[in-house]
Amino acid sequence: MTDTTGTGPSGSGDEHRKTSTGKRGGGDPGSRGRTTIADGVVEKIAGLAARDVVGVHAMGSGLSRTFGAVRDRVPGGAKSNVTRGVKAEVGEVQTALDLEIVVDYGVSISDVARAVRENVISAVERMTGLEVVEVNIAVSDVKLPEEEEDEPEPRLQ
Repeated sequence: MTDTTGTGPSGSGDEHRKTSTGKRGGGDPGSRGRTTIADGVVEKIAGLAARDVVGVHAMGSGLSRTFGAVRDRVPGGAKSNVTRGVKAEVGEVQTALDLEIVVDYGVSISDVARAVRENVISAVERMTGLEVVEVNIAVSDVKLPEEEEDEPEPRLQ
């Protein structure tokens, strides 16, 4: 039989395509290999998303904020301000988050907590593709209008 269509012996034109049964690779190139996401990545995303909610004054307990302020002033300070008050446990397809927040005086804590959950879940799932199974929120303090910021002056120069 002579091929006059230029598509090969079967006439279908599929001879030059690589399929999952072909000699190279297999399936969609985007599914070849594994992607892992570090806990710190999810913590940063969640921290930024939580801070975007109106009524969230700060993240972390008073003590962790105090130590964090000192640590931020020391060269090579460890944990970033963005992840303060956020703990993530990341699995292969799911993640769980614990957040510690300080709310502004006068806001509805339950409304702020709900908004934080919604914003964090939306951001983490959209950016990572992980399923957020829970977001636990601990409100550790209320920022009163007349309170000064309680960051200590640096003692190290």
